[in-house]
Amino acid sequence: MIGLLQRVTRASVAVEGYTVGAIDAGLLVLVGVERGDGTTQAQRLLERLLGYRVFEDAEGRMNRSLRDIQGGLLLVPQFTLAADTRKGMRPSFTPAAPPEEGERLFNELVSQARSAWPHVATGQFGAHMAVSLTNDGPVTFQLHVPPA
Repeated sequence: MIGLLQRVTRASVAVEGYTVGAIDAGLLVLVGVERGDGTTQAQRLLERLLGYRVFEDAEGRMNRSLRDIQGGLLLVPQFTLAADTRKGMRPSFTPAAPPEEGERLFNELVSQARSAWPHVATGQFGAHMAVSLTNDGPVTFQLHVPPA
């Protein structure tokens, strides 16, 4: 499972002109599900998202986590993250989980997140989404929890 996290001062997702998820300061995470991913990968990714130290402390060092700042978590499904782009001029989506499995695991990640964290918003699986954000820094990291 792949999480492309961006530290934001605010972020939102709209579908057909309607906001379906929004947060203030926190993490916007684009989530890609790969073939072979399961509950273990979702749990580990969530653990890392909540504890990853990307927010500045009093000395300006990235030493604080989402938990520390009590920030928002906006999870947005994005199957293109699992694309194979190593050759040619067009991505291959062979590494991505089939849509039904991707949706199931994304929803599982969201469910786990809502059980563990009070400030969770989401995009909509399978929808054409307009994602807006103000990247703080900019700070962007890719977290990868390999399939079993």
